[in-house]
Amino acid sequence: MLRIARERAAGDIKGNYLKTHRPKRTDRNEQGRFVQGFKKFLLRGNLVELAVAVVIATAFGAVVTSLVKDLITPLIAAIGGKPDFSNLYFTFNKSKFAYGDFINAVLAFVIIAAVVYFLVVSPVVKLLARLQRNQEAADRECPECLSEIPVKATRCMYCTATVTPVTPTPPSSTAPPAPTV
Repeated sequence: MLRIARERAAGDIKGNYLKTHRPKRTDRNEQGRFVQGFKKFLLRGNLVELAVAVVIATAFGAVVTSLVKDLITPLIAAIGGKPDFSNLYFTFNKSKFAYGDFINAVLAFVIIAAVVYFLVVSPVVKLLARLQRNQEAADRECPECLSEIPVKATRCMYCTATVTPVTPTPPSSTAPPAPTV
């Protein structure tokens, strides 16, 4: 620094030497774009929906676990004659095997799996099947190159072969006749 001051006083160095030889800082616009991109990522609909789903699923799991531990297993234990089902265990060669808590966990898993299947999976499968049944075919194969082309196309976009457009037939409401044996 002292050398630079002496050279500046002697006129060897211009006053903007320090401005041009300072370490470069990151451009504020680049930092702003980075923050904006990260903000877009965090506020995407899918990510927020997934976070909400995880929170609700965690709360639902706690409710089902409490239901199993506090209501269902005491009922099963009352039938079996044990007052506290979660404390059931057996010993083998001086080792304690607590199977009551395991049964609680298995019951909680089965209940959660049944709820997810009957309230989420089954309705979505039925809805998709209904939508697929009502949806007419949008693509067909080109007879020349076997590529997928639109049904109403008159020329293949891949091999440029002339094809006849197919008029879609509405789905029939009656089932086809059963084959005779």
